[in-house]
Amino acid sequence: MAEHVCPVWMGYLLANPLRRLVQNPDTILAPYIREGMTCLDAGCAMGFFSLPMARLTGPSGTVVCVDFQQKMLDALKRRAGRAGLLDRITTRCCTRESLCLDGLQDTVDFALTMAVIHEVPDPAFFFTELWETLKPGGRLLAAEPAYHIRRARFAEEVDLARNAGFTVLEYPAVAKSHAVLLEKQA
Repeated sequence: MAEHVCPVWMGYLLANPLRRLVQNPDTILAPYIREGMTCLDAGCAMGFFSLPMARLTGPSGTVVCVDFQQKMLDALKRRAGRAGLLDRITTRCCTRESLCLDGLQDTVDFALTMAVIHEVPDPAFFFTELWETLKPGGRLLAAEPAYHIRRARFAEEVDLARNAGFTVLEYPAVAKSHAVLLEKQA
């Protein structure tokens, strides 16, 4: 079981606009997201990636934002409201046992997990839940912080994703991170 969950106060640091200098969400996400898509940000915190996802999906798209901490989701909703994107975003507070994605089976085009897998109590089940929400052909970009997670541990996480049914498409460059692009085969 994960012993550490990112504290709410750190969410403010993670949402800091200066982070864009190192990890620009538009650059990272643009290759994968198109207008009208349904996207999932699992472990969204205060929405550093969620808001750019909502802009990329356009007015006909949807971003489902999931986090373990309601305070993170509340801050995300305030930020989305100020950005005029609240109508494109839905939030779900998950539990330690589940992402609480009921009703989303085979509906998501693209999912993101950024610096989350190492905090999840059961990564194998986490990948299974993500796989179940994706449409056939849907993709998952999973990234872990290179300063915190060793390459060998990330390889173990990728193996868990494969065991859940994902196919590895590539290992894209994401600054300060180990990253993998996975696909649910059609």
